[in-house]
Amino acid sequence: MTAFSLYDKTSTFSGVYVMFMVNRLQMLYFILIMPSYLVHPYMIWGIIVIGILSQINLTILSKWFASDYSAKGYQGFVELFSERAVRFFAFAGLFLIVVKITVITLGYVEVVHKFMYPSMDKKWLILFILLVSCYVAAQGMEKTIRFVVIAFLSTVWIALVYFSFFFPPIASLYDLYPLIPVDWSMHSWKGLLFIWSSLSGPEYLICLVPWLNSKQKMLKYLTIANAMSVLEYLLLFVASLLFFGSNYLSKSKFPVIDMIRYLQSPVFDRIDIILISVHMFHFVFAISIFLLYFYGAVRIIVGRLHEQTTRIGFMTSCITIFICMIIVK
Repeated sequence: MTAFSLYDKTSTFSGVYVMFMVNRLQMLYFILIMPSYLVHPYMIWGIIVIGILSQINLTILSKWFASDYSAKGYQGFVELFSERAVRFFAFAGLFLIVVKITVITLGYVEVVHKFMYPSMDKKWLILFILLVSCYVAAQGMEKTIRFVVIAFLSTVWIALVYFSFFFPPIASLYDLYPLIPVDWSMHSWKGLLFIWSSLSGPEYLICLVPWLNSKQKMLKYLTIANAMSVLEYLLLFVASLLFFGSNYLSKSKFPVIDMIRYLQSPVFDRIDIILISVHMFHFVFAISIFLLYFYGAVRIIVGRLHEQTTRIGFMTSCITIFICMIIVK
């Protein structure tokens, strides 16, 4: 039986891969429901402000990429924090990773269930998504990172579809007013927190330092990726405001999907089904990378980081996450 090696490093990846990963990790499940949580037109400024604050985090992350500690990988963390502290951080990170995987998986499953397979038991959809993600993750970290190219090219063009909603017959610039809030409620604060959580994800790239090209300056690629994400959020939010209006935007649970259902094509009857299916590449990449993070964190906690990875250990991690998702569902 061939060796089961998940974390081998035979090559390093350029900043272009970092740009793809950052952008796609910022455009997960939240993009499908974001407009209904922001509602008010002045939250356009909220997206811009949070995008700028997110850039501060990415600048700090780029400093870590350029540091001497990052070049040493796991040993760099040990030298900086001590091995006991690294194990503690890995233990705390397990819960964050489980939450991340659970939210994006159940969120995507809910979309698929509502618009494509309303009569199917959600457990089977969860199992299918997780099995595909486990298969991709089982190919190893390097191939999973390369898979981001497919995920990026398969989904980044979808935002262009929404340009048609900028010119519907009932659209009016008045739907974008007021751009300055006349009052500020708790709902508005929650909207800012929602944007902040939506733009999270790139911080997990700190675990991929051994596979990244340390000779490249990553700040440029991080900045481009963050700018692309902010522009995509702005595009979809403005399109939603022009299509629904702020008074009705909150009535739709999945406004980004509901808008697509109004598009007509002489070739395809249900364009929304095609776009939802294409999103699967995006979600499978994110879940796969987090599965590898989870298994890696478990290996750090039990002190087996330098030992050979095993199929039993990896499958046990996947089964554990599946059970957690079934419980939460």
